[in-house]
Amino acid sequence: MVRFSARGAEFLRAHLINLILALALASLALTPSLVPRPTVFQGVMAGLWFMIGFQLGFAVRAAARILARRLHGGRSASGAATDPPAGSGPGAQRSRSPLRAAGLAAAIGVGLLVYVLGYGALVVSWQNEVRALVEMEPVDGAGHLAFLISMFTTLLLLFGIARGIRALRQAAGAQVARRGGSLRQARWASQATGLVAVLALVLGVLGGGLGVVAEVYQDRDAATPEGITAPVLPGRSGGPDSALAWDGLGRQGRAFAGGGPSAAQISAVTGTAAQEPVRVYAGLSQGADLQARAELVVAELERHGGFDREVLLLATPTGSGWLEPQAIASLEYLYAGDVASASMQYSTQPSWVSFLFDPELPEDSSRALFEAAHERWRELPEAERPKLVVYGLSLGALGMSGSFEDLDDLLARTDAALFTGPPSNSEPWATLQANRDPGSPVWQPVYREGEQVRWQSKPGDFAALGGVWQQPRLGYLQHATDPITWLDPAVILRSPEWLQGPSAAGGRGPDVSDSMRWIPGVTFAHLVADMLVSEAVPPSHGHNFGDVAVDGWAQVLPGHGRSQAQLDAVQTVVEQIDTQNPSWE
Repeated sequence: MVRFSARGAEFLRAHLINLILALALASLALTPSLVPRPTVFQGVMAGLWFMIGFQLGFAVRAAARILARRLHGGRSASGAATDPPAGSGPGAQRSRSPLRAAGLAAAIGVGLLVYVLGYGALVVSWQNEVRALVEMEPVDGAGHLAFLISMFTTLLLLFGIARGIRALRQAAGAQVARRGGSLRQARWASQATGLVAVLALVLGVLGGGLGVVAEVYQDRDAATPEGITAPVLPGRSGGPDSALAWDGLGRQGRAFAGGGPSAAQISAVTGTAAQEPVRVYAGLSQGADLQARAELVVAELERHGGFDREVLLLATPTGSGWLEPQAIASLEYLYAGDVASASMQYSTQPSWVSFLFDPELPEDSSRALFEAAHERWRELPEAERPKLVVYGLSLGALGMSGSFEDLDDLLARTDAALFTGPPSNSEPWATLQANRDPGSPVWQPVYREGEQVRWQSKPGDFAALGGVWQQPRLGYLQHATDPITWLDPAVILRSPEWLQGPSAAGGRGPDVSDSMRWIPGVTFAHLVADMLVSEAVPPSHGHNFGDVAVDGWAQVLPGHGRSQAQLDAVQTVVEQIDTQNPSWE
């Protein structure tokens, strides 16, 4: 036992810096963020950050040795070798008793255990606070167990990889030494091998991961969501009277064209007569380029009488082509099916891939669609034109809003616009946020007293502002806990406005934990991680906007004539719509 403890003490002495940095980074990974994280996901993140900190310890130790050599040197001023520091020679090492080593190991071990248990209790309280604010149940015993299993599994996997890289380094150094190389050359060979191995691993994971994502989504695009069949009703792309083949619409195009309420369903909910809504969509394979695809959509609208409807909706999808079904259906219920909705696909990849590798594509696609439809719309007699409205969620909001020069251009060429969960680099969103009225919070701003633009987080926010809301109107659906909206590189080095004080004082949204603090670099990393689980929260929080679509459209595009009882009935139905798991779209 004493011998084991002595070995433990030696390990702790040799790796104390590693352990301190590992615990520090793992602790930062567990600090509160905007949305609660599934326990398995949180465990993976804690294990990953712990391993990064542990490996960072080796770099810190190496840097310390180099600095010490430069400060003290290996020789005296006369050039003679200096004596080693007192207590650092072999004799000093032998003089340390096993009992003393065991005591040191026990003391450090107890200290680490106390820290882990104490900090773990704090983390649980943080997570449950965040969960309560977004109306989720607290973490239970099973959740704690899932966290521990995922964290230790991640650690074992990463430590195994680290040991493999270490073995490669040792083999490279030994090979150089066997061939007569100097100790310095062997050390450089070892370090170079380790660096190459790490780079190869990172690039392999990234490249291989992107390759897998591309293949998975390519195959996914060829499939059809469960419960979706080719339209038998008129006015749908891929249907019997359509020039666009069902197989070419893509997965999300088929979900859009084959989904949504029928006239009978709309009548059953609202108690009034309704028309069959028109839904037009062109898949990525339909049309040689964006312009050709946009022209196909306009021709399809003509074919189905889309320009004869009361409302013409032009919508930009997310990266994979997904359109939020609740937003589209809400407008169709409000206007008794007298709506034509049109969109087109620009990618098969999820939004984050499109955003990273071709950020201008959503805007180019949106602009092509809007310009083609707007040109045909302008040719109609003014009294016969449908209300022209535009919509986009997330990357779709970035794309469609970017089709216009500024707010004036958008309002001059549309009858209404509704953008949901816009990314931080969206325009005119960023400009409007920056120039909001003094005293209004960034998470729910007021611009020029709400005369043209308003923001809404929960139903009723648009109307609660009061005053005159002129038409045409622009509305933003925005949550204080949506990481997609607040992910901004500036957060790396500067505390954001949405974390400027407690929620009671308006310094942050009411569902943002007061325990969340800005930490340089860490808060940005939290936002990146939060994006991956931003849909895994109830409506009114994160990136889930299913409960505000009805009221959003009802306020942005008035004239539907629905009573409050009808709006309530529509709200109930819309909240039950299956969104087809959009988290990775």
